[in-house]
Amino acid sequence: MGGLFFSFVDVFAEDKYAGNQLAVVRPAKSLETEAMQKIAREFNFSETAFILGGRARRGGFDVRIFTPARELPFAGHPTLGTAFVIQQDLIKEPVPKVVLNLKVGPIPVTFSYRGRKPDVLWMRQIAPRFGLPLDPGRVAPVLGLRPDDLDSRFPVQEVSTGIPFVIVPVRTLAAVKKSVLRPNRLAGLTADEGKAFLLFSPEVYRQGNDLNARVFAYGYGVGEDPATGSANGCLAGYLVRHRYFGGPRVDIRVEQGYEIGRPSLLLLRAEEKKAKIDVQVGGRVIPVARGRLV
Repeated sequence: MGGLFFSFVDVFAEDKYAGNQLAVVRPAKSLETEAMQKIAREFNFSETAFILGGRARRGGFDVRIFTPARELPFAGHPTLGTAFVIQQDLIKEPVPKVVLNLKVGPIPVTFSYRGRKPDVLWMRQIAPRFGLPLDPGRVAPVLGLRPDDLDSRFPVQEVSTGIPFVIVPVRTLAAVKKSVLRPNRLAGLTADEGKAFLLFSPEVYRQGNDLNARVFAYGYGVGEDPATGSANGCLAGYLVRHRYFGGPRVDIRVEQGYEIGRPSLLLLRAEEKKAKIDVQVGGRVIPVARGRLV
């Protein structure tokens, strides 16, 4: 593996050692799937991304994403973090956009800059798909909550922009804090419904943010995630579909990861036009370390 390089970056981070950690390995074209899975298990971050080659193909860079347990068709923070590494280490000059060819399809990532250094990166996700509303009385016990902890004005609903999440509106930050995933209570949900949950509250830790979110992704081998772009893309679509802020568009700041000591900031933009919801998730990426695999 001496020809493989890795980068560690923090994604959705305002400062180093915040946000969600990501390992990016390149060039990984020669690696078999089993080898990628072993490397992802060795790094043991929530996800590890593999850039297959050093050049764009078919309009973008071919990328695969793995958790320690399995390959994913799409994930948010690996998409932004890998685009950052491509711009910094492969392209090596400011560009307005990088396209990642993922299992779910091509995902464009756009850049803003402070001078020549990347500032906020934005990814446009595929249009959200909505499942049927779920019974709050079945979902609340899975998260260690009572039904009256949930905000009854809005549904509990599965939403997907590539990976499905059950979106759970709660009334208070106290409910978010006390939530805990109870796998032994998943029996009342289907296999898909029980894979991953995003809870959100209008009460926040830090002034200036709009929502607090907490994500449990037990079904993907991630107990709790400090910053989840895929889940927050689902949340953005949900907020627009149900007019949570009163209109057909959102442009907000979502904090996540405070409960596990990895404070993160995700920027969400979404708008409904002609019954289709356009979703963008943005954030900053901070480099931490780089090296060569041996």
